Amino acid sequence: MRTNRNADIIPQVDGLAYGGDYNPEQWDRDTWDEDLRLMHEAGVNLVSVNIFAWAGINPAPDVWDFTRLDAVMDHLHSGGIRADLATATASPPPWFSQRHPETLPVDAEGHRLHYGARAEYCPNAPAYQAAVVEMASRLAERYADHPALAMWHVGNEYYRSCYCDASATAFQTWLQDRHGDLDGLNHAWGTTFWSQTYTDWTQVLPPRQCAETPAPGLILDWRRFCSDALLKLFRSEAQAIEQHSPDKPITTNLMVSGDFAVLDYHRWGPHVTGPNRLVATDHYLIPDGPIPWPAQVAFGADASRGLAGGDPWLLMEQASNSSAWRRGYFAKKPGDQLRHSLSYVARGSEGAMFFQWRASRYGAERYHSAMLPHGGTDSRVWREITAFGAQLKRIAEVKGSAVESRAAILLDFESVWASDTPGQPSADMGAYPELRRWHSALWHRGVTADLVDPSWDLDRYAYVFAPSLYLLDDDAHLRAYVEQGGTLVVGPYSGVVDRNDHVHPGLPGALRDLIGVRVEEFVPVPKGDKVALDDGTEGQTWTEVAHALDAEVVASFADYPGTAAVFRRSLGRGEVWYLSTRPVDLDPLFERIGLAPDFPGVPTGLELVRRKHEDGRSYVFAINHTDDPHPVPATGTDLLTGTAWTPDRDLDPGEAAVISER
Repeated sequence: MRTNRNADIIPQVDGLAYGGDYNPEQWDRDTWDEDLRLMHEAGVNLVSVNIFAWAGINPAPDVWDFTRLDAVMDHLHSGGIRADLATATASPPPWFSQRHPETLPVDAEGHRLHYGARAEYCPNAPAYQAAVVEMASRLAERYADHPALAMWHVGNEYYRSCYCDASATAFQTWLQDRHGDLDGLNHAWGTTFWSQTYTDWTQVLPPRQCAETPAPGLILDWRRFCSDALLKLFRSEAQAIEQHSPDKPITTNLMVSGDFAVLDYHRWGPHVTGPNRLVATDHYLIPDGPIPWPAQVAFGADASRGLAGGDPWLLMEQASNSSAWRRGYFAKKPGDQLRHSLSYVARGSEGAMFFQWRASRYGAERYHSAMLPHGGTDSRVWREITAFGAQLKRIAEVKGSAVESRAAILLDFESVWASDTPGQPSADMGAYPELRRWHSALWHRGVTADLVDPSWDLDRYAYVFAPSLYLLDDDAHLRAYVEQGGTLVVGPYSGVVDRNDHVHPGLPGALRDLIGVRVEEFVPVPKGDKVALDDGTEGQTWTEVAHALDAEVVASFADYPGTAAVFRRSLGRGEVWYLSTRPVDLDPLFERIGLAPDFPGVPTGLELVRRKHEDGRSYVFAINHTDDPHPVPATGTDLLTGTAWTPDRDLDPGEAAVISER
């Protein structure tokens, strides 16, 4: 069992965290009193405050006013509610942007954006960098010992990039650190192509709009730089906080779990994990598309848990019902919010938080759902909110336990970015959708899988899947995993390029010796078409003319006799599989490699996940997403109802149980 390095990361919160973004600056004091009463009714014990309150604290240059925030913190303490106190740096007020116009972001076409919304800053502007450090330092100095403070919340949903001259200068410095000199840069970007060789660092610019396609190496390095620039901001605020408040956890709400592959989250990992650090993530579901909501929830949770290395993490934001900024209004069905929230906890979250506590009467997100909706307390949403708050109290003993996974999916954000650069042989071979599809297939099979960086410790997993690992320098780490007894499954178009996005000589490049396969040619499949295999399965999107060098051919393309599609190779105590097409149905592959469900015999849609404490106490979370009752193979006590549970007991449709197996 993995060691939980940080089992009680939110010690001031009694039990599992429950609450949401709280914006009392939008309401009068009478409403504050009502908020406390209703928070107690709902079971709320933690709220995020001050996320977008820069203007209230620092209303003008050199003017600081903490009166309202003092009152908010005191008010929360009087009601026994803990605060996840934010640094308010995610949204500069108009006076700041007017005084420092150079801090407003510039887009790739060279247009400087105007203020009037949020996240209107250039991460590389010195004035903004200095301002956020000052803000974080003042807040930490003032509230470090406040009794309501549970943890610190730096920034908000980091994603902003900027193409201005300050960013260009910072990019040049970053590139010098990465590549050393111009010879190294020119080699990395292959600038002899199209005669784009650089002879002076001042010639190097961000990938702004130009006449043709910029160098893929430039685009890839730019995305790395943008991620690092935001990490630098986060670290600067975190360090300012630690100077005054070294004993309180620090977090930020990342977007690990959604459809935002903006940051290299695994590069951020060491800075958001460990002592007094907490991985927190926001997750808003995609209303349409091929992945059902319960599987989307699982993807978000499993990606967050993977980033945390199995340590506790926290769902910082989700929607209780609709998300205002999704295209087209949608609503969750009755029971969805309860099931989704419990699934996050089942998969390792130390609670469930929302955006937001009380629905706003004005602003861009006035129709975004909230724990306390516009419909008030006589509403379905409120009844579900209070019901789940009561459930969290009943299962509080699971806090600090860890999820054990037998399988992992390799998620390399640099590889995701590189596979999306222009000039690819197929527009349909993007990595992220394929990773989500494989994860969904594992969810349907009843297999809990972490999403992890390829360089991390893989020995804990019996199965490792690399559905789309386009970028890879060498196979050493994966080879060691296989030789020590692991089963590795590699999808097509993997290992093709190195970290500079240079195509390896001899396809499939970095993986050729490991998988024992030579790829002669790429043959993309038109969108919507399928190819038949001689084992009765089908492929889609992509095929390769591939030949076995030191591997067994398991299946071949029926339409191309003698052209292999599925390979297997034994190596050391383990085995590696290679696919030269994307399977339409992944279940036959899972059967071939012997991947059984975590709980054999359980139907698709009955979600079962086990969490364990280091002392051996374990819990089976059971959530029935189907329309029929099903037995849950566990013995113990259902913490939600207090009733005894035996393996022949049915779980009704739409219901859930948390079974203590003691």
